[in-house]
Amino acid sequence: MNLGLQDKVVLVTGGSKGIGLGIIRSFIAEEAKVANVNRSETEGKQLEAEYASQGKECFFIQGDLTDTDACRNAVEQTLTRFGKIDVLVNNAGVNDGAGLDAGPEAFVESLKRNLVHYYAMVHYALDALKESKGCIINIGSKVCETGQGGTSGYAASKGGVNGLTREWAVDLAPKEVRVNAVLPAETWTPLYEKCLAAMPDPGAAKSEIEQLIPLGHRFTTIEELADMVVFLASPRSSHTTGQIIFVDGGYTHFDRKCTVPSDVSSFGAAAE
Repeated sequence: MNLGLQDKVVLVTGGSKGIGLGIIRSFIAEEAKVANVNRSETEGKQLEAEYASQGKECFFIQGDLTDTDACRNAVEQTLTRFGKIDVLVNNAGVNDGAGLDAGPEAFVESLKRNLVHYYAMVHYALDALKESKGCIINIGSKVCETGQGGTSGYAASKGGVNGLTREWAVDLAPKEVRVNAVLPAETWTPLYEKCLAAMPDPGAAKSEIEQLIPLGHRFTTIEELADMVVFLASPRSSHTTGQIIFVDGGYTHFDRKCTVPSDVSSFGAAAE
């Protein structure tokens, strides 16, 4: 399907690995031009060279987004290179385990890693997005809905992402700029695989988690998340804004009796 994204300029944060990399690949498959902001110069340059060899644009901008000056620089470099910004994808972040015992300083640092740069990127890109009547896609997490334990900073940040998504959608509707969020749950990424590899029995641990995912008893793929992001950014989704969309196979919101194998899985409403 042609989603109408040819030659659109997409600015993605944290696009060199995992979900961010999948998002970049999906946009480029639709013939968009991408700017990728990432801390790792090695990964970013490799990805830029890979697409350059195919005659495609994946412009790398090195930056640590906990520094708001790096956010401003990313926007400025994108505009210098391409002259416009049609789509901003806020993706960079890390579940850093800043829990209640970590203290206020660690909590604030977690907000910088996972929330503050979402605001800063939109702030600096705002004029360009208004001019293009573009859109913003925020990547969140099911942790803001379910909790996880031991990760107060990350959970608060992702709750903030949901709040800002709706706030910005209201602010920017008069300018015809759309704002939506995509939230993953159990997604199969290289980082997830690495975490499971540290378990005593990685295969058993993976299988146990899969049984908790109602649709297909499998992990969400990076590609499934990325394709939702690209669809929301496209003209095919031109009247969708302020939405928080879960791509999770039913993991977050299904009744627990539907997600945990048990004898009550078929229990329903009381008989009349």
